[in-house]
Amino acid sequence: MTRVRGIGLLTGWGAGPASLPADAGEAAEGRRVIPLPTPPSEGERFRRATRECRLGVAAVEAMLADAGLSRAAIGGPGTALVYVTAAAYGSSNRRFIESYSTADRAGGRGGAASALYFPYTAPSAVPAEVAIEYGLRGGYVILVGGAATCVEALWQAATLLGAGRCERAVVLAVETFAECEDLWARGRWVARGPLVEAAACALLDGDGGVGYAVATAPATLETLARRRAGETLACEPMVGLALARDGGARQAALTGQWRGRRTGVTLGLPATAGAEAYV
Repeated sequence: MTRVRGIGLLTGWGAGPASLPADAGEAAEGRRVIPLPTPPSEGERFRRATRECRLGVAAVEAMLADAGLSRAAIGGPGTALVYVTAAAYGSSNRRFIESYSTADRAGGRGGAASALYFPYTAPSAVPAEVAIEYGLRGGYVILVGGAATCVEALWQAATLLGAGRCERAVVLAVETFAECEDLWARGRWVARGPLVEAAACALLDGDGGVGYAVATAPATLETLARRRAGETLACEPMVGLALARDGGARQAALTGQWRGRRTGVTLGLPATAGAEAYV
């Protein structure tokens, strides 16, 4: 059985489910984007790391604290990493395009600034920084999409566990919006507001066996997560997972929707931080 060992949640409202307002729409007070402050990071390696990379690292750290585990517990070839996002590479792409355009107008061909930003335009930048920081050397999967895709990420993690391809799996979701707020305003039909930046992480272990199908269960947690947190795209099922555990539930029926496609999965929850629970 797949076990949920820990959940880390950071949003523009604060850390953990207790920081979420009762109604995100009212709490936003007309703001279209609720940003998540960039956490401090030490070391030369993070000097040029993007904000979404640092948020990914911070979410894993929050998960470890919730599970009561050390960094050493997830290091090595036995840990797989499944990363999902719909928007978190948008800011780095925009930064690269604008830096290239600035250099081009100045008579150059991109210059040092654009070369510095280019590696971070790929969706793989965030999981790469996380893997380096925590010494994760197992297989990894990158999925691009919203809430339905995050449900698939949880299923992918359980599949890797069930196939014996890893001993544990880190599922990570990061969404940022502030750098592209004007673009989201133009495409407001894509997502209901307010847009709330978030980074969430769950640790799974065991031997797989999670159920996965097109969602047919009532979208209770999906609705609750959106009302409490706002629009967090791929992070929404993780918000629901954290809310269910915070409310004392022993399992969470997670559902998600993205571009007309719905998925669902049911996960077992630990009764307390770090306790084992079964899917």
